[in-house]
Amino acid sequence: TMQSSGHRFRDVEHHPLLADNDTYDSSSSSSSSEADMADRVWFIRDGCGMVCAIMTWLLVVYADFVVTFVMLLPSKDFWYSVINGVLFNCLAVLALSSHLRTMLTDPGAVPKGNATKEYMDNLQLKPGEVIYKCPKCCSIKPERAHHCSICKRCIRKMDHHCPWVNNCVGEKNQRFFVLFTMYIALISAHALVLCGFQFFSCVRGQWTECSDFSPPVTVILMIFLCLEGFLFLTFTAVMFGTQIHSICNDETEIERLKSEKPTWERRLRWEGMKSVFGGQPSLLWINPFAGFRIRRLLLRGKKGGPEFSV
Repeated sequence: TMQSSGHRFRDVEHHPLLADNDTYDSSSSSSSSEADMADRVWFIRDGCGMVCAIMTWLLVVYADFVVTFVMLLPSKDFWYSVINGVLFNCLAVLALSSHLRTMLTDPGAVPKGNATKEYMDNLQLKPGEVIYKCPKCCSIKPERAHHCSICKRCIRKMDHHCPWVNNCVGEKNQRFFVLFTMYIALISAHALVLCGFQFFSCVRGQWTECSDFSPPVTVILMIFLCLEGFLFLTFTAVMFGTQIHSICNDETEIERLKSEKPTWERRLRWEGMKSVFGGQPSLLWINPFAGFRIRRLLLRGKKGGPEFSV
């Protein structure tokens, strides 16, 4: 513990005294730092995460290819093809959009190196009051923030770091991650149902005019799709349920695994859902485009650390 301006710093990982809305960025004024953060596109330069994110997109594109060109377009039932094609592709677009929003949204990073004398003076704390900071990124830690070794930042209400979205799941992007798991589970279930109908149709027709591809190729493509759909459905359905449970209990996965005793007043289940998804229940809850501003992609920002901002 060291003395500074009548306040004491303590290098620990939990139970800080700062409120969730206390932020500071030494490169900008306190009045504009929050607005600047809201206009940034976040991206973590992690090799494993980028590979996993690309694999996620390729697997969704593969599923869309098999569903569209192997099963639906060769079908003689026009409305069966149109309805299922539109439904599957809409769900795929929503899933990939949710993935992008999760990956490119700041999860709630605490500004690096804000444990400065200037910041301490702005806090106007009482002499002798203990303030907790992260020794890894020299940040004063808000309540319920945890340090991510991959993002190299402290993240507010960090739930976990997910390589499939190449980002942490935290206070500001948990909603998009929940939507991503939900839409992936839905398209996986849809693909499995279509595969079942297709196998039945092909066997009944003795594989004649079943697909534009040869029977062996059709079988191989559909088997891979079934395996992919089953694995993704299992994984994302479990993750979706876990996320909803955490939101309703107002407890992150890290807090649950560490068995941390809550030092905050837990929200009621419905209040937790409204806090994450925003406002009263509406179609905006399941819309990954809600709140998106195209000007974020047109602004330039400074690079720093393992992430860059646009």
